[in-house]
Amino acid sequence: MEYYITKQKLKELEKEHQAIKENLKKELSENSPNLLEGGDLNPDFTSYEEDLMEKNSRLEEIEAILSNHKIINKPPASERNKVHLGAHVVLSNNHQKEEYRIVGTLEANPFEGKISNESPVGKAFIGKNIGDTVSIGPNNLMYQILAINYEDA
Repeated sequence: MEYYITKQKLKELEKEHQAIKENLKKELSENSPNLLEGGDLNPDFTSYEEDLMEKNSRLEEIEAILSNHKIINKPPASERNKVHLGAHVVLSNNHQKEEYRIVGTLEANPFEGKISNESPVGKAFIGKNIGDTVSIGPNNLMYQILAINYEDA
């Protein structure tokens, strides 16, 4: 699987990866809680073990992303009139303007105006040009593409 990410997201993942590795190294070098406490399983050990497993799992996830990522770059100048990954798209829906950025799934957040290229909405816009009208969803909401830019892709 290939992960499409921005340069900013790559930096965030590299920083998180390093922080987790350092934290795990520190935790493993310190004394772990005893497995048993008074003949019973020590709840501190269980919590410690769960924390380590969670961190290792996240570390593996980040490593998979870092090994299989592709940076979202600006398309060639001749293609910038079309919607591609990284595009900021200004739309009109019944004379109301809306703006979205088309990003990879890892960065998608509709509340921040970031739509995944794999979502039905993102797929509907990919490859479209300025002036095109796109029908979205079961209610067939009509959006006209007013502008496309790649300033910080």
